[in-house]
Amino acid sequence: MSKNIELPIPPHFDPERVDKVWKVEYQKLADYSSGWRTEHGIKPFYDDEYRTCLILVDVQNTFCTPGFELFVGGRSGKAAVEDNKRLCSFIYRNLNRITHIMSTMDTHQLIQIFHSIFFIDDDGNNPGPLTIIKQEDIKNGRWKLNQEIVSALGYSADYLRGYIRHYTGELSSESKYDLMIWPYHAMLGGIGHALVSSVEESLVFHALCRFNQTEFQIKGDNPVTEHYSALRPEVTEDQNFKPLITREEGVFRTPLTAESIYEKIRNYDLIIIAGQAKSHCVSWTIDDIIKYVPDKEKELLKKIYVLEDCTSPVVVPDVVDYTQESEKAFSRFSDAGINIVDSKKRIDQW
Repeated sequence: MSKNIELPIPPHFDPERVDKVWKVEYQKLADYSSGWRTEHGIKPFYDDEYRTCLILVDVQNTFCTPGFELFVGGRSGKAAVEDNKRLCSFIYRNLNRITHIMSTMDTHQLIQIFHSIFFIDDDGNNPGPLTIIKQEDIKNGRWKLNQEIVSALGYSADYLRGYIRHYTGELSSESKYDLMIWPYHAMLGGIGHALVSSVEESLVFHALCRFNQTEFQIKGDNPVTEHYSALRPEVTEDQNFKPLITREEGVFRTPLTAESIYEKIRNYDLIIIAGQAKSHCVSWTIDDIIKYVPDKEKELLKKIYVLEDCTSPVVVPDVVDYTQESEKAFSRFSDAGINIVDSKKRIDQW
């Protein structure tokens, strides 16, 4: 089949189920994929002359499914659900054009620096969700290290007290968002950590039809730093200028780093980015990509396409609205040479 012909949406995809959590029927997909592959002339990924990599950022229940901890509703109140309807449709329609799919997975445990349990005030209260903690809040004792969590992290109390002052100062000096206490979310082993069921189904179907393994990358598992960007944590060194612990190479993957994403950009003809949230993990990831591509090779940024209608900003009515910040970021990306596109067009139509 010609790559210029748009594939139909397979009958198993139900856009009305995108906002639900359900069991993906792997074997049924496997049985069905063989006939779909033959009917539409879908070739194995290794036959692609024009190679395309789709990078999905944190398309997990915790961010994308109503009722979960950090649902990205945007200003409409249902943004991530609509984003994922378009994303799944995009994957199915371009099944024969997407060579490889990589998905990042925000991955946390209970005791992490952006969760309530990490801090305490003089009355023994933990900060509530969406509390912002600045360096002056640490210096004046408004918020203190919760002594009860020290042993679980394997650091000394003195070290952690110095670290939280250093950490909040680093965020300010690097012009990053101040430390936000987020609701407990993306908890390893929990349902919120899992991919959205409809998105998982589309990735499984892609892997079956193209004979390629979906790549997964864990981020956010270091307990003493936020980790918005897929490439690096918000703070990379402690108060003693020692690097924070980084992930080692695993059996099935190498950690996603500036070097590895740079290699992807060089090795693929097209890089496509989508996911959540536009104002945080997606924007921070793209910012780091721009930063780490050498000046003499900035032309490579023209290979990158962002599906703007498959990502939305964090908006909590009457509390925070990051829409304006995300719009400014995307304007900056466009100025750098990155393509901001609509998912409704085929890849070959961009």
